[in-house]
Amino acid sequence: MLRLGLSQAHIRRGLLSSAAKSPRLLNPARLAPSLSHQSTAGMKVLAVLYAGGEAAKQEPRLLGTIENQLGLRKWLEEQGHEYVVTEEKEGPDSAFQKHIVDAEVLITTPFHPGYLTHDLIQKAKNLKICITAGVGSDHVDLNAALGKGIEVLEVSGSNVVSVAEHVVMSILLLVRNFVPAHEMIERGDWQVSEVARAAYDLEGKVVGTIGAGRIGYRVLQRLLPFDCKELLYYDYNPLPEEAAKAVKVRRVEDLKEFVSQCDVVTVNCPLHEGTRGLVNAELLKHFKKGAWLVNTARGAICDKDAVAAALKSGQISGYSGDVWNVQPAPKDHPWRTMKNPLGGGNGMVPHYSGTTLDAQARYAAGTKSILENYLLNKPQEPHNVIVGKKGYETKAYGQR
Repeated sequence: MLRLGLSQAHIRRGLLSSAAKSPRLLNPARLAPSLSHQSTAGMKVLAVLYAGGEAAKQEPRLLGTIENQLGLRKWLEEQGHEYVVTEEKEGPDSAFQKHIVDAEVLITTPFHPGYLTHDLIQKAKNLKICITAGVGSDHVDLNAALGKGIEVLEVSGSNVVSVAEHVVMSILLLVRNFVPAHEMIERGDWQVSEVARAAYDLEGKVVGTIGAGRIGYRVLQRLLPFDCKELLYYDYNPLPEEAAKAVKVRRVEDLKEFVSQCDVVTVNCPLHEGTRGLVNAELLKHFKKGAWLVNTARGAICDKDAVAAALKSGQISGYSGDVWNVQPAPKDHPWRTMKNPLGGGNGMVPHYSGTTLDAQARYAAGTKSILENYLLNKPQEPHNVIVGKKGYETKAYGQR
């Protein structure tokens, strides 16, 4: 059986003056060394975040942006550290690749990932720790980080509720054929039959999750009141018996058999070697004809061309999510415009399910906590550690 790497524990528990030269880079001068820092005084902290534009200026709670910088600048500078914040992450001339060579700390985000490849890790001579402001560190070459003794941590649990709610919303908008109905209203039209012919109730349907970890389990919890015919899960690691009973879920150990039973399939597993391209043309053949597919995990878990073809042919009735195999997604990405034979079935949005204002407050605070522990040489919270000082400390990224 495929190993998704989801443990049972998952269910428990830039100054403006610098910007004038380059509006995408905020890089203040280095200040005096800090006496409280137990690692390297006056270290460089590099953060790759997304541009918030006017929205971030108007809404300071958009903490995960280059404008608001996770709320860390004052705190870091007061301790004498250099804080470089940028959105530039592509190519050798990007601020990310220029500053990674001497940064001690790298902060990234799943919503605008700075891809820390094997080659970049070899160039990062001072890098000691990578922190994901959010959940999901697949943009870091974990094996390469392990080989170089670089710790990788993320703010586990910071946005699991946010994503689980988005999953349920995405299921409903597909099953109820919401998007075409709304587009009809925007066009000034009114033809109820055109949208009602592809609208169903969630009650009485079989819904299954690929992965029953922190997010997948919360999705199952939130689906209970809908009186689905049955809830299923596929995961190499079985849920504890009491946890499974609490959400009335049945485990299916064969993936093809699992998808063949589901009216709705939702993907809630991490991206790693064992899950990349998991939902491909071959697996889609085993889906129920006209099933709906939701993916808020990672875009690369689903083959983009196979999904687009399955939707176009009607093999699946809808695909919804907010994750893309490349982010930001190219303008010609097939998932932007793909439709089913009736002209609907597309519920794609930018990657924002896990970056609500509530989630940003949690992952900003969690990032600061991880940094504090690092600066003071204190133990990290175990559930946040992906690659620790002794090696892999989680099963979330497959069996290592």
